[in-house]
Amino acid sequence: MGRNTEQPVSLDDADRIGVRSGRIDFRPGGIVESGHLGRPESAVSDRFATAAAYAVAGAVHLLTAGLFTGSLMMIVLRFDTFIQPLLGMIPLGLALALRPRLGRLAPGLPVLREADAPALFALLHRTADSAGVRRVDTVQLTAEFDMRVTSYGVRRRRCLVLGLPLWSAYTPQQRIAAVTQAFGEGGPRNLRSGLFVGSALRSVTAGAHTLRPSDAAAATPSVDAHSRHAGEIAAASRRFNARSRRSEWVLWIPRVTAAATSRLLLRCTRPAVRRAQFEADDAAARTASSPAALAALRDRDLARATYLEMHRLAVEKKTLVKANASEEPQDDLWDNIGRHAAALREQRETSRPLVPAPRAELPEPASHDVVTQRITRLTAAPQHPATITLDEPGIALIEDELRRPKQEVERLVLRDGMPLSG
Repeated sequence: MGRNTEQPVSLDDADRIGVRSGRIDFRPGGIVESGHLGRPESAVSDRFATAAAYAVAGAVHLLTAGLFTGSLMMIVLRFDTFIQPLLGMIPLGLALALRPRLGRLAPGLPVLREADAPALFALLHRTADSAGVRRVDTVQLTAEFDMRVTSYGVRRRRCLVLGLPLWSAYTPQQRIAAVTQAFGEGGPRNLRSGLFVGSALRSVTAGAHTLRPSDAAAATPSVDAHSRHAGEIAAASRRFNARSRRSEWVLWIPRVTAAATSRLLLRCTRPAVRRAQFEADDAAARTASSPAALAALRDRDLARATYLEMHRLAVEKKTLVKANASEEPQDDLWDNIGRHAAALREQRETSRPLVPAPRAELPEPASHDVVTQRITRLTAAPQHPATITLDEPGIALIEDELRRPKQEVERLVLRDGMPLSG
């Protein structure tokens, strides 16, 4: 499946380079007390981290502008020479690798605007107003178990990336809670989604990815030893590999610097991300009800099982259905995923607690620790009723608007398949 090639760093994605997205590998921390976004003694360190993030982002933007300006001066002003314009190509290449990424919609995936789905956008606008954030301009449907808000283009339009596996697995109130959480996490309080810090983080992340060693840098031709030109081919391969290794050493310093800067920005923006997540949870509890917000967080562990079921259904439709074309057609892919998620949810509730305590001998992933903190905080906080609900006609109207884009995504899933990891 195609994905956004220039997306903001996801709030939950681990810094793999760096970085997406998806998830950010938060280290385990103390549980935030009910009704507070952080302890008073941590407020100073949070402000210091935010100031450091702005300082690092400013340095990245200044460095990029300096490299670009300096390279143009070396190329244009000294064009009558040969060496200086040639040397100017080096900082120009680095400046292009660190250029700001404005983001764009993923190609090949269905995009909805308000004229295409008025009932869906009416719900999204009410939810955005309840969360106190800017409304979205477009909705793009994907085959990911995810829901997030991205910005794209020079005008910084906002797009809700709506993952159909998550939408199908969640109940209607959970969907409202998940949308509210996505709006809150993509709001202005999250530095990683902002224009200044977020663009710097995307630039250094993409730059480190661009400057990474190429898998095809080393040539290892398989030539018969008795071939007439085997010796010449082997010598040419050795010379090519030597030049490749020298070029990799030249790029090593900027690559390592970009990766270290990306990790530094991730660390500096972590308090702001955590604060945005907590505020998004509070908004989701006020909008969709506290039980729905808690259920939306708890059901994030259905992602892998949902991906596996989607993969199984895709294989089944491509094989068994074609072999039994005369039989009754199968139900829709997304309806089957919804029923599978409901069965998993019922089995989980009857077999074990929803949020098991981490075992000391087997540490849980850090992303699980963050979700556990958010669940614990919402559980201890004052409980809220729902202020936005959907009746059966409203649900049916939205599903009718999503029917055709759902079919488009389903065709892409059947064509490209699904990964076995979630």
